[in-house]
Amino acid sequence: MNTFEHHFLIAMPSLQDPFFQRSVTYICEHNEDGAMGIVINHPLKATIGDLLQQLDIEFDPKNPITEQAVCAGGPVQADRGFVLHKAQPGYMSSMQLDDDLMITTSKDILQSLTTSDGPDKFLLALGYAGWVAGQLEQEIADNSWLVIPADSSIIFDLAHAYKWQAATKKMGIETWQLSSTAGHA
Repeated sequence: MNTFEHHFLIAMPSLQDPFFQRSVTYICEHNEDGAMGIVINHPLKATIGDLLQQLDIEFDPKNPITEQAVCAGGPVQADRGFVLHKAQPGYMSSMQLDDDLMITTSKDILQSLTTSDGPDKFLLALGYAGWVAGQLEQEIADNSWLVIPADSSIIFDLAHAYKWQAATKKMGIETWQLSSTAGHA
């Protein structure tokens, strides 16, 4: 089985689901049972400071991190937080995704985000995208997604508004070249 772990799914213009329209999704896990990913470019109106305050977690309100937007990571378990971050072990629920990237779901990482102990680079998302066995492969065959190897600079170093364009450009494609209709040879 070919795995799409540590790849981006780039939504094609024909994908009209409002949750995934013009999305870039990082695939965290993909196996014979299905796939799980985090949408990395759909910011919510809520900031990290808003979320920490809602969860009654002490934080430094002067830290600029508190103004970063929380992302809508996917429609599944939208009340559950996921932190994609540069590799930094030590969090209770950390899972190594590749040499450079981890995902964490534990509260201890939230408590460290505005401190010097927090990860250097991270993205906080609520919810995730999930596919049952064979579903993702079928969606790719139906031309709903382009697939490229993930690039952590797209996850962490770009504004959300530029991630979809940057991911397509990494393939050598400009977004205007993408068609909303699909064809099969």
